[in-house]
Amino acid sequence: MIYLQLLWSFIQIGLFSIGGGYAAMPLIQHQVVDLHGWLSMQEFSDIITISQMTPGPIAINSATFVGIQIAGIPGALVATFGCVLPSSIIVMTLAFIYYKYKGLDAIQSVLKGLRPAVVAMIASAALSLTAMALCGGSEFTENIDITNAVILIAALIILRKWKLNPIIVMVLSGLAGLIAGL
Repeated sequence: MIYLQLLWSFIQIGLFSIGGGYAAMPLIQHQVVDLHGWLSMQEFSDIITISQMTPGPIAINSATFVGIQIAGIPGALVATFGCVLPSSIIVMTLAFIYYKYKGLDAIQSVLKGLRPAVVAMIASAALSLTAMALCGGSEFTENIDITNAVILIAALIILRKWKLNPIIVMVLSGLAGLIAGL
């Protein structure tokens, strides 16, 4: 039964996560934390962090890690398959339609209309993860962790001003968190 639930959950995620992996984060959070309660928000945040650090698409990595956490290796395979299946079918269909009708204004209008929705989904995921990093929960509260806020601001400055490699910034942020925790 858990395999069917995993498959259906990740088919829905794969079907409705237009805009890439970061746009899928609120959908994954809703399914695995809010709806089914398979993971806590802290576990979800840890899985997202690991998914970002490992090679490959973040949504597929997340599906794999969530599946393995819930139902072992078979769960990882089922969740990953569920996440990839709708995208594969949609991409093949859209590629056919796009190449056949790419000159039509209606096609260009649809693509233009999807952009703001994708930005909103990415912003929603960013706000949820920021709240988790700064407040330890899914909502912003008065109890902001100053150490995490300083690391966040420093990482943003380093990334924007000096254009340092994000992997180096992640390693430095992890080391800063380790040192602050000692």
